[in-house]
Amino acid sequence: MKHNLKITALLLSMFVATQLIGLYVISSNPFTTQQTQANGTVPNPYLEWINPPPAQTQADFNSSLVYLVFAFVLAILLLILLMRSQVTYLLKIWFFSVITIALLLSFMAIAKNLNLNISQQVIFFTALAISLILAFVKISGKSFLVHNLTELLIYPGIATVFVPILNVWTVVALLILISIYDMWAVWHSGVMQRMAKYQINTLKIFSGFFVPYVSKQQRSQIKSWKKTMSKSQLKKKKIKVNVAILGGGDVVFPIITAGVMFMTLGIVSALFVILGATLGLTYLFFAAEKKKFYPAMPFITAGILVGIIASYLIL
Repeated sequence: MKHNLKITALLLSMFVATQLIGLYVISSNPFTTQQTQANGTVPNPYLEWINPPPAQTQADFNSSLVYLVFAFVLAILLLILLMRSQVTYLLKIWFFSVITIALLLSFMAIAKNLNLNISQQVIFFTALAISLILAFVKISGKSFLVHNLTELLIYPGIATVFVPILNVWTVVALLILISIYDMWAVWHSGVMQRMAKYQINTLKIFSGFFVPYVSKQQRSQIKSWKKTMSKSQLKKKKIKVNVAILGGGDVVFPIITAGVMFMTLGIVSALFVILGATLGLTYLFFAAEKKKFYPAMPFITAGILVGIIASYLIL
């Protein structure tokens, strides 16, 4: 097992919680708003600038897949270029913008279901203000709690943008392509490890769940030091903290797939996908060895595919 049982359970719990929140946000659809009981929903005017036009034909879905793959490759190349150029402020602006927009979409989805008796304008600007504050605190890297709590809402918000432009075939193709890239980036080129270390050590930001912890042996060592050393001596001591991480891509792609299956076959199918993804990730956590890096997407994708197949066989 790569991490101890407690840390593994924590990562899995956050993963599952984010998947379920994602399903809730997608089903709420923040891009529409309730006009009147008689007229039903209409496009939310405050989110039209980011509302993706839904794909209608297979050609539209195929075009969306090509666009997404191109955008993904471009984003990775741009990230590597900015890392090598050490232009940290541009990367922080990038992260800040994405975080703010994603949180805004999640908050708008939550507010929509609360049936608040206030105008959409008030809801939008309140959600935007909260998102900006949380994004700022997150980017500052000073709150471990804010970092992980906001992760629960960031990926659901991102997923809502992509679900309308994908169908079952294109999302499966996307999962396979991402899994191949993940294996190459971790096992062959090592670019994934370099990006993660750069985010953590230089930017003080990480796009994913981030749980620092000390081992049982390290805790015993600290207790021993406390008995024999003064506070000033303790401050000079350094302990190498272990870090358990789960990348953002490993979280958001299952949400997107669950959303697509929700739109195609309904809630049960989406839950099959979440269950499959969770089982795939669980297997990886228990099979992985300490101090080794593993691509999570191939394992998650395998579980998702089992969930999709089960959906069509059972439903």
